[in-house]
Amino acid sequence: MAGPLTGMRVIELTHIMSGPICGMMLADMGADVIKVEKTPDGDDSRRFAPILACGESASFMIVNRNKRGIGLNLKTEGGREVLLKLLADADAVTENYRAGTMEKFGLGYERLRQINPGLIYCSISGFGRTGPYADKGGFDLIAQGMSGLMSVTGEAGRPPIKAGSPVADINAGILAALGIAAAYAQKLRTGLGQIVDTSLFEAGLQQMYWPAANYFGDGTILPKMGSANSTSTPYQAFPSKDGWINIGAANQNNYERLLEVLQMPELASDPRFADNTARMQNREALVRILADRLMTRTTQEWVVLCDAAGLPAGAVLEIPEALTHPQAVARDMIVETEHPTAGSVKSLGLPIRFSGGRDNSLRAAPLLGQHTHEVLLELGYSGQEIDRLTEEKAVLMHEAAQDAV
Repeated sequence: MAGPLTGMRVIELTHIMSGPICGMMLADMGADVIKVEKTPDGDDSRRFAPILACGESASFMIVNRNKRGIGLNLKTEGGREVLLKLLADADAVTENYRAGTMEKFGLGYERLRQINPGLIYCSISGFGRTGPYADKGGFDLIAQGMSGLMSVTGEAGRPPIKAGSPVADINAGILAALGIAAAYAQKLRTGLGQIVDTSLFEAGLQQMYWPAANYFGDGTILPKMGSANSTSTPYQAFPSKDGWINIGAANQNNYERLLEVLQMPELASDPRFADNTARMQNREALVRILADRLMTRTTQEWVVLCDAAGLPAGAVLEIPEALTHPQAVARDMIVETEHPTAGSVKSLGLPIRFSGGRDNSLRAAPLLGQHTHEVLLELGYSGQEIDRLTEEKAVLMHEAAQDAV
């Protein structure tokens, strides 16, 4: 089956995480994504831990699936010439360089749209292309701190802590893919491209809907609450006899179901917990009472009882348990590709389903320069011209690809 973005061609100039996640999502939905890596070392994440016995980075491979990869030296005239040919009929280009870098290469949007008016130019940066911080570089850690996300993460009274996963990086990649898809829909109507501009800072701010609602509403600044919720209770993780369980009794019906599961009908008539407003005012007392009861059974025993009662609940899983969970497997969230040197590689699948189908013939992350020769031939370069570009170090081909030529 062809994915919904089959026919779209994207040139990826990004590195590390946010941009590669954007490109991988587009590729998983059918786009032909050509990843352009700097020479001679390629994407910086190729050196991120863990490095496998074959020399490849697991961190690189997990966000670069389904792409073709070429190596270009944009500091050479030949490298820039190849890139301009790639962009001449591409639908989109993604970049996450510091402000002004593309312009220094003579590849800024104003020039590129003269060559290709339909080009969608997606910029992913630390703080966006405008505003007083437009020239400031950014990383996920910085974005999580400046967006306020770290101020509401963790336990009360503890130092600032970031989310365990780089959520600003990941969300920026998702926002970029969404923006490109929207711009592509408009391009199909008008024939014209445009700039799509997002940032790690905005991706972090977008995670702050509930804290922002409180602050805008009445000036309340939410404190750190661990796994608890600022709008309703009980809605958090509780210890069980053998682990932890999340209980989602976020409304009155679910609270009453919880009391049935716990066999604690006396709490139903306790005025301290009569409704959500009262429960929020007496949250600490309620949590202590519920925690004592939940410690009497295992997590799985409670999950079975909650499921039977229609009460949202789930185990707090460790990483191996989450990645092997039957639901994750059933939803194709764990996929395998065959890598030229790493062999069979497991990865996270596309978390979107399409009733119209999608292409399930997945391609492993490319070796550095694996598809350079293939792409240059598609652009019309002769063998002699490819040899010249290689000798000038304008392009890089992987040794295995050179041997196959």
